[in-house]
Amino acid sequence: MKTNKIALFEGQKIRRHWDDEKELWYFSVVDVVAILSKTDRPRKYWDDLKRKLKQEGSQLSEKIGQLKFLVVSLNN
Repeated sequence: MKTNKIALFEGQKIRRHWDDEKELWYFSVVDVVAILSKTDRPRKYWDDLKRKLKQEGSQLSEKIGQLKFLVVSLNN
């Protein structure tokens, strides 16, 4: 059985969830955006990015959904 422990990427925390039935990991896109963009407002950054991509005609994967994760501090 997998655990839902916090994953680390370059020392930063990324929330994740293991789905036993589908045998898939789900990761918090907002946490990944925070690390890659180094922004202090990752949710706004992600929302703005999605809006810009749609305006440009890009299609986001239908597999991107919103899950409820426990809130954790993303600071070290």
